[in-house]
Amino acid sequence: MFFAAPQAQFRRNAFAQPGRSLERYMEDALNGNRQARTTYTQDENSFTLSMDVPGIAKDQLSIAIEGSVVRISSKEGAPRQYRAAYELPQELDAALSEAKLEYGVLTLKLAKKVAVKTASEVAIQ
Repeated sequence: MFFAAPQAQFRRNAFAQPGRSLERYMEDALNGNRQARTTYTQDENSFTLSMDVPGIAKDQLSIAIEGSVVRISSKEGAPRQYRAAYELPQELDAALSEAKLEYGVLTLKLAKKVAVKTASEVAIQ
């Protein structure tokens, strides 16, 4: 009788809330795969983002650039739903940026905005 109580307590703790641990495992697995499918590189003039978007055609994707944020989403009626936003360390030039979709891989070449010098000299009298 002396040993019966600790064993019962141990079993109760070991099998507590098994449903939540499965949920956490699945969420971690899904989020881990999502992060592994995006690559990021940069050079002096641009940032390059490559991501897997299988099953989505180029006319079913929407890409919006606002300042230093890029938003990518699938349009309504697309067979798969995709939505992501990336904030980059520098503002982007939407006019010079390019997007290419080949074999389910979306490659964005995002041009860095060149800082315009707004300072002007004032003549001393």
